[in-house]
Amino acid sequence: MPAQLPALDRTEPGDALATRLSDEFANFPPDAVHRCVADVQARMSHLGLEPTPPRVERMAREHLTGMLKSEPPSGRSPGGGADG
Repeated sequence: MPAQLPALDRTEPGDALATRLSDEFANFPPDAVHRCVADVQARMSHLGLEPTPPRVERMAREHLTGMLKSEPPSGRSPGGGADG
């Protein structure tokens, strides 16, 4: 099994942020929100930006909001669309 990248390790502030965002974005599984927060931290580090908690929160919230708004009107419920 490949080792997890250090930038994607869960950190205490990252866990608290992901938990808070999971409560706010209940449409997404908690693991998806944790992954989003970890991805934002990794991207910021890769780009040479300091991944401070406020920056990570702002970027992760924007990403989750964008995914939520791009969802089709039928939503994620099974069989909710006309196509069935």
